[in-house]
Amino acid sequence: MRRVRYAVAASLDGYIAGPNGEADWIVMDPEIDFKAIWAQYDTLLIGRGTFETMAEMGGSGGMPGVKVVVCSRTLRQQDHPKVTIVPDAAPYAEQLRVQPGKDIWLFGGGLLFQSLLEAGQVDTVEVAIVPVLLGGGIPLLPSPAERSRLKLTGHRIYSNSGIVALEYDVLGRNA
Repeated sequence: MRRVRYAVAASLDGYIAGPNGEADWIVMDPEIDFKAIWAQYDTLLIGRGTFETMAEMGGSGGMPGVKVVVCSRTLRQQDHPKVTIVPDAAPYAEQLRVQPGKDIWLFGGGLLFQSLLEAGQVDTVEVAIVPVLLGGGIPLLPSPAERSRLKLTGHRIYSNSGIVALEYDVLGRNA
């Protein structure tokens, strides 16, 4: 079964974007092998907000060899022919997981992560902690949220940039 993996950069104080959605604080460490990371996935799940931010930066959403799925109740498919628009992420993710293919990258954002986590559709949480304190912004997991148990499965320290990458399996929710 394919896994849904929430792989994201976060500030040390737990934000995935600044107060205005900015990501200029995310440093690119040459030690991180982005080609190898991308090779693990053939599908991106993206929330509307993240998709619109990417579009503002010039990204059309189309990526060779990668299916881009935008979870939105307001965007129209005919306006975005290079991506797939779905109104409800959880049932779609459940269907994707049983299809053959590589893992599914839950690319953003926090609200989409929250909804899929609560639906039991997230297998791993992989956070690259960037050594910066933003003091506000878009949280990794918006509040209120149910408590979820995690198990550390991997970690790596990138000495040049100070990034600490943590990988966790999602074990389930606590009552």
